[in-house]
Amino acid sequence: MKRVSFAEFGGPDVLHLTDAEEPHPGPGQIRVAVRAAGVNPVDWRIRSGQFQKERRTPHRPITLPAGVGQDASGVVDEVGEGVDGVEAGDHVFGRGSGTYAEFAVLSAWARMPGGLTFEEAAGYPSVVETALRVIREVGVQSGQTLLVSGASGGVGSAVLQIARDRGIAVIGTAGAANQDYLRSLGATPTTYGEGWVERVRRLGPVDAALDLAGSGVIRELVELTGDPRKVISIADLDAPDLGARYSGVTGNVPEALTEAVGLISRGRLHIPVEKTYALAEAAAAHADSQAGHTRGRRVIVV
Repeated sequence: MKRVSFAEFGGPDVLHLTDAEEPHPGPGQIRVAVRAAGVNPVDWRIRSGQFQKERRTPHRPITLPAGVGQDASGVVDEVGEGVDGVEAGDHVFGRGSGTYAEFAVLSAWARMPGGLTFEEAAGYPSVVETALRVIREVGVQSGQTLLVSGASGGVGSAVLQIARDRGIAVIGTAGAANQDYLRSLGATPTTYGEGWVERVRRLGPVDAALDLAGSGVIRELVELTGDPRKVISIADLDAPDLGARYSGVTGNVPEALTEAVGLISRGRLHIPVEKTYALAEAAAAHADSQAGHTRGRRVIVV
């Protein structure tokens, strides 16, 4: 089969489309013929070697050459031992490893909700799990206000909609071009850049805050909430130096997928796909993801 892999840590240019042996599922796993793979920041952080040298993140030993990607949608074609409730031909989305490939093994999955395309479905697993996790960890409740810095990307899009479904008011920061987008997801938008703290203050008090972009705003988020324990970052590894928390440990993926299916089926969650790429364009997908300013998701189509 064809897969995207890297033989050394580095920039996007270390990614190459190569020939590889097809993987097969072990107990409790399934294999899918991949139709689309989600592009996540963790993908390029692993590729760059960040997790091999950063003391604050869980060590993730990698044997090179290695595949890339953890989210995928596709058609089941092999079922591992002990797996029930799914069979060859089912359309699923979920999380596994080496998903930038023609075939991939998934360890967590759910049936795709009706009306969802493969491209859309591939964009949900990691962002919904992350969104549910950080909302829970930051402790924000119905009737309170959550500030989301870097709100227009995949995780932000999920956070805004899940918060709205739970009765949580959201103030979101994003670029000028994404203000209407945030508004369409139920948030009160404002732009980042000079004076953003005062713009947020004019919108009202903030009970908790999330940093989704890693743009060096932890000190200001702590100032706005008044409590570093009410600030969580998924992108700034130095957040603990200022008393805030860094959330980088994956939670319950099957549970998150089940909740995602419910939200999607009720029309309460939709994450748009901003751009698609072919397998051979994985390096461009990583470069674009690292540049930020995404609205929704970037997806590799197989």
